[in-house]
Amino acid sequence: MTLVVVAIVIASTLVVNYLKREEVKRVDILVKAIKFQQDVTPSLEVQELLLAIYSSNTTIPVIILDKNDQIIEYKHLSKEIGDDSKQIIDLAKRMEKKYPAIEIKVQGGNDQFVYYDNSKMLNNLQYFPVLLGSFILCYFLFSFWFLRTVKKTDEGYLWAGLAKETAHQIGTPLSSMMGWMEIMKLENPDSDGVIEIEKDIERLRTISERFSKIGSVPELNDINFNETIQENYDYLKTRISKKINFTLLLPTYSILVPHNKILMSWVIENLVKNAVDAMKGQGVLQMSVFERNKNILVEVKDNGSGMTKYQAQNAFKPGYSTKKRGWGLGLSLAKRVVQEYHNGDIKISQTEVGKGTTFRIVIKKI
Repeated sequence: MTLVVVAIVIASTLVVNYLKREEVKRVDILVKAIKFQQDVTPSLEVQELLLAIYSSNTTIPVIILDKNDQIIEYKHLSKEIGDDSKQIIDLAKRMEKKYPAIEIKVQGGNDQFVYYDNSKMLNNLQYFPVLLGSFILCYFLFSFWFLRTVKKTDEGYLWAGLAKETAHQIGTPLSSMMGWMEIMKLENPDSDGVIEIEKDIERLRTISERFSKIGSVPELNDINFNETIQENYDYLKTRISKKINFTLLLPTYSILVPHNKILMSWVIENLVKNAVDAMKGQGVLQMSVFERNKNILVEVKDNGSGMTKYQAQNAFKPGYSTKKRGWGLGLSLAKRVVQEYHNGDIKISQTEVGKGTTFRIVIKKI
């Protein structure tokens, strides 16, 4: 794309320079005609030829002054100049800065000087290469943006379809498990195993509901953000390695943020599980919630393996994963949940290889 734009700009510039040279040649012919007329007494045919040469210049501004800066003749000046002698002389001096004046030797010593400039059309054409290059560049940028938008839309439909199909596939065995769970509760309702299995079945039901919401516009009915974070912390703390020191820092006051608890829980769970994987089952994991500039920030910080610059740049791209068996869907879907459904942002605020990573969620406070 860059080469095409540069080539067009260069070609247009060459055309403009060619037209400049042609106008200079026309002025030279005009000056030669004036010299010839002053040096000899032309015949009738020659006078007609000289008149035709004078008449051929219909666009190039020309001013002829004597050596005392007295006006001899002028043609094709702008209407703003008019017949003002001072402005005409000032214009001639400005013309000389662009093109050197052409001297005409005159008998008696009162030499004349021809001042000239580009025609109005040529002056306008000088900007044409830049305008053309800018237009073509904007066209290519728009085309790139359009194609990228179409691609992202297609990817969105793909992930939404995959998520809904996953929810459908989970739903069938889940219903069966719930039925068997009720039978087990009848036999031994107070068993610790039954209670824990029931919790996991409820979690599976929540996961299925999460997938079913991808691709549709969820309702942001939940307000108490502290409660959502605390519930996720309580559930995850009992299901990660005991070798991980997992802590939660919540503000003492209530945080009210419209959100979808099911989807936001999914985001938190994804970040925590990524942190646990990065620490290989042991380390320090801290989740904190705080307020800054009318925004609510959630940070998940670990002291795991960290990321390279390349890994951090691609972490949220669909299909990208640093795990051998990873699908690369978790963080990309988490980003979609935060950005598209909660009008917020999620990013890697800090990471260093061998020292850990900090993920940050930013959501506007009501």
